[in-house]
Amino acid sequence: MPESGILNRPGSGWDRLAAAVAGAMPASEIEAVWLFRTLRREGTEWGTALVARVDGEERERRRIYTARFQHVLKGKERGKFEWALEEVGSGPVDTIGEIITGVRKRMDDDDPRPVTPAEWLPPVDAAPREG
Repeated sequence: MPESGILNRPGSGWDRLAAAVAGAMPASEIEAVWLFRTLRREGTEWGTALVARVDGEERERRRIYTARFQHVLKGKERGKFEWALEEVGSGPVDTIGEIITGVRKRMDDDDPRPVTPAEWLPPVDAAPREG
């Protein structure tokens, strides 16, 4: 989480990652978000979120993604931002606990903090448009 405790400060790595994810998939399908501890070192910030997406005609499948960012805060490349979104698991809607446990083991990190999609995603009218 950002050290200030304010999620998605405008221009922050979390803010930019949330906007990128909102542009990559329908926000209405994002069911839950978990944020791992933000890492800062030598003027660069890294963050990882797990994103649960429910899809299918009857919303019967859940897909889990890791969304990661690297944001340069100091130095010659200040402002540089890179992000990636990778699907890491999927299964029936009722298996979320098992899927998250498996992802956490592979990431070898502390427990993530759950946040609601409304807390994390930009307002609908602020999301980037594709096309």
